[in-house]
Amino acid sequence: MNNDKLSFPLFTEARSAEAVNARIGPDVDPRTRQIAETVVRHLHAAVKEIEPTHEEWLAAIKFLTDTGHMCTDWRQEFILLSDVLGVSMLVDAINHRRPGQATENTILGPFFVAGVEPLPSGADICLDRKGEPLVVRARVTDIDGKPVAGATIDVWQTNDDGFYDVQQKGTQPAGNLRGKFVSDAQGRFWFRTVKPRFYPIPDDGPVGKLLARLGRHPNRAAHIHFIIKAPGFETVITHIFSPDCQYLDQDTVFGVKASLVGKFDRVDDAEQARAQQTGNPFWVVDQTFVLAQNR
Repeated sequence: MNNDKLSFPLFTEARSAEAVNARIGPDVDPRTRQIAETVVRHLHAAVKEIEPTHEEWLAAIKFLTDTGHMCTDWRQEFILLSDVLGVSMLVDAINHRRPGQATENTILGPFFVAGVEPLPSGADICLDRKGEPLVVRARVTDIDGKPVAGATIDVWQTNDDGFYDVQQKGTQPAGNLRGKFVSDAQGRFWFRTVKPRFYPIPDDGPVGKLLARLGRHPNRAAHIHFIIKAPGFETVITHIFSPDCQYLDQDTVFGVKASLVGKFDRVDDAEQARAQQTGNPFWVVDQTFVLAQNR
């Protein structure tokens, strides 16, 4: 057959991606074309490198089918898959390139709750009284070090058993270890909580089985979540990580960045404990959040 007379190239192993991409219509949106062509090229290259058997390919399709079946209104197994493959963090990094001084982003996670009422600076957000007391003293500035007043800061974390309040409704007090604060004229706010601990992502589904098959654990490094918003500045979604967590260098969703590891100091002083209205001993972390102006 004379291929010159054909409208489209016939499929061959060597030029499989070209055959598929040639079928994309001429009036397709340029961005859609770029995405489709790139995905096809890389997918075909991976298949050629792996050379899967029919059974292996069907197993891969079954894994994706099972992942879809695991999704509900409150659980997105495909996002979990994106997380453990490092794709969520890569997409986040690409979309949040900031000046070197600005606080780095990390992933939001599935347990943020909107609409939390603001608390006064110094409030204690630990309602179940579990865990080692921690005082967080923080400041919000711009990249020149000037204070950002009136910034709103959402905070949330797991309890000392490794669960968020929304995972244990009826067991934990509602709103446990959640708070919202507003920075003062010096850009400062502080609150009392407990030292964060590691916890596992949901691992009872296909993604958990994949982790086990790969010899990986499901644990996230110990952290506190923050969202910082201020007019005229980029919103920052970030964490403070505990430096002594055994999973710091192997967070299962790759959320740890060196700049986000806090300096936690242990204080064993009854007078300071009384002044901070906390137990003795307690921990202290000082953190500065640096916002970049909107571009």
